[in-house]
Amino acid sequence: MRTWIFIGLLGIMSCNGEESPVPAVYPGLMEIPKGFPEITFPIDNAYTLERWALGKKLFFDPVMSVDSTVSCASCHNPALAFSDQVAFSLGVEDRVGVRNSPSLANVAYQPYLLREGGVPTIEMQVLVPVQEHNEFDFNILLIAERLKADSSYTNMAMEAYGRIPDPFVITRALANFERSLLSGNSAYDQYTQRNNHTAMTMEQVRGMNLFFSSRTNCTTCHTGFNFSNYAFENNGLYDVYEDPGRQRLTGKEEDRALFKVPGLRNVELTAPYMHDGSFATLEQVVAHYQSGATIIHTKTLY
Repeated sequence: MRTWIFIGLLGIMSCNGEESPVPAVYPGLMEIPKGFPEITFPIDNAYTLERWALGKKLFFDPVMSVDSTVSCASCHNPALAFSDQVAFSLGVEDRVGVRNSPSLANVAYQPYLLREGGVPTIEMQVLVPVQEHNEFDFNILLIAERLKADSSYTNMAMEAYGRIPDPFVITRALANFERSLLSGNSAYDQYTQRNNHTAMTMEQVRGMNLFFSSRTNCTTCHTGFNFSNYAFENNGLYDVYEDPGRQRLTGKEEDRALFKVPGLRNVELTAPYMHDGSFATLEQVVAHYQSGATIIHTKTLY
């Protein structure tokens, strides 16, 4: 029974209970959900509607990949809270990715990107899939050359940044758009932030109390408004990990099999779970932790 109560809580964190998206007009796009902190934009990439529109166009355009078949949205589907429904997404020529695609909901608040935490800003993050052989397999300079030949991109870039669509414009515009992917006002938010005591069922409330209790210790890792402490953990998924985790970045043995703790917003929509998509359901995730799996906590950078 505890498992099902807990799963009910995870469900109410998802966008199924959220309001419809706000109209695509400024300033509604950047309306911060109640209880969320303000978003900090870089000095050279302040939010504007023109920059947002250019970033959105780039996000959904397969022009970003070497053979123009894969876009950012191919692996980060808006209907799935900007995640994917397969263990490993497909890149150009149907090449299989190496990690499960994480949700981009509330990515603006993440202190570092990728599962090993190797990228410090959203502006820099896009360079990873662009260059990855199993994703876009391209070069940001060559993407810029493509876009310069497209008058619509040239005009939008000039309006947004006062310059042609070069690597600076491409990376900034995408980041500007991605910071607007905000997810709040779930049933949980309505219950806790707006004192709407009809937003959650009794079973969901019991699940919430269990989630925040010392019996489960879920909030040791999944804390705060986005339900993550952004630490790096080995959650006992395997005795031997094929993926080296954070060690891929640092080269340190102590970082082997450590992965950044994901947030739980919209978690009902982001299956399959874990860095390799090895669990198909939330019930399997909870069963893993109920089985006595040992979480080895090592470090927090944020």
